[in-house]
Amino acid sequence: MVLQMGLQTGIIITKMVPQMDIQTVTDIRMVTLNLDSGVVTPKRRLGNSKRVNIFARECYIVKSESLKSRNEKEKERLNGVLLVGIGGNNGSTAVGSIFANKKNMSWRTKDGVQTANYFGSVTQASTVHLGWNGEEQIYVPFKDIIPILSPSDLIIDGWDINSANLYEACQRARVFEPELQDQLRPFLEPIAPMPSIYYPDFIAANQGNRANNVIPGSNKQEHLQHIRNDIRNFKEKHQLDCVIVLWTANTERYTDVRAGLNTTAEEVSPSNIFAVASILEGAHYINGSPQNTLVPGIIQLAEKHSVFVGGDDFKSGQTKFKSALVDFLVSSGLKPESIVSYNHLGNNDGKNLSEARQFRSKEISKSSVVDDMVESNRILYPESKKPDHTIVIKYVPFVGDSKRAMDEYICR
Repeated sequence: MVLQMGLQTGIIITKMVPQMDIQTVTDIRMVTLNLDSGVVTPKRRLGNSKRVNIFARECYIVKSESLKSRNEKEKERLNGVLLVGIGGNNGSTAVGSIFANKKNMSWRTKDGVQTANYFGSVTQASTVHLGWNGEEQIYVPFKDIIPILSPSDLIIDGWDINSANLYEACQRARVFEPELQDQLRPFLEPIAPMPSIYYPDFIAANQGNRANNVIPGSNKQEHLQHIRNDIRNFKEKHQLDCVIVLWTANTERYTDVRAGLNTTAEEVSPSNIFAVASILEGAHYINGSPQNTLVPGIIQLAEKHSVFVGGDDFKSGQTKFKSALVDFLVSSGLKPESIVSYNHLGNNDGKNLSEARQFRSKEISKSSVVDDMVESNRILYPESKKPDHTIVIKYVPFVGDSKRAMDEYICR
């Protein structure tokens, strides 16, 4: 019997094991092999055997092998991403980072020469434990386990309510070092955002002075058709196989979801329109902000058209840290009773969140990360009583995009 993995790089372990079902054991990930004790333990019950004892050093031939992935694509697919809010801090930084990596850019800082990389990316900068080669543990890049598209291969465009090209947007964001901005200029300056949808009721009033690149009129059905045309034209222009629409724009207020309410124009948000347009054009939609874009009707529409939709905030900073820490505390048998989080930042995201209705969307998103932990442990939380959880976000223009966060956790 051969235990093998359909991977690009892997371990093949060859040995006849009569006690095991040959048809069942086809993946090395189904067993745990301990070469020191010589024990192979199935990770789940196989037939009538719960445990198989084998002297590994005597019975196994362990060798490295190059394997062809079963998921290997027959042809290269062209993929495009349309960013809603491409001129914001998130959008412009993402696009600039992709170009910096694609062109292998380097730049000087006070700490020395820096080179573009994808550090912080789960798919591009993380590894997976593959197995043991007889001498050491083997780890391989996550992106080599299954075929994963490189961000550098993406075709990118997008919308923004502000007309600044992406070079100007990067200057405004003040995330990149000036020398890197200069190198990026030839690639970012030609990218001007497509006009976007602007409904003042859904974002903070202080965003009004940025809104100089908007689709005219107030007819939401016409706006939907406009966005559909943009998606269709983008796909046809670049002959794309797949399009993903990613919301990186401002946090909207929560929409009031009641039966039949979202058939009325007043409660249809810009993100609702982008989501519906994406679904109808067969483009996947990812929501990177905490508002409740994916209302039940939109999810039903996505299911009907077999289009993927998902997301309720990027959760890439304090919220991600909180998710990991609360999981660690609860898994350790400690009961968080009070969690207080303080943040201040000075970018446009912070400016938008300085108004109550937009902050409420973020507050709900940040608070919800502890809910699953509460539900997972009925010993600590027998009545599902949640910890006291307070979140403060303040807008401090001077600190710009350099967000500061402090947290206090009290457990018993």
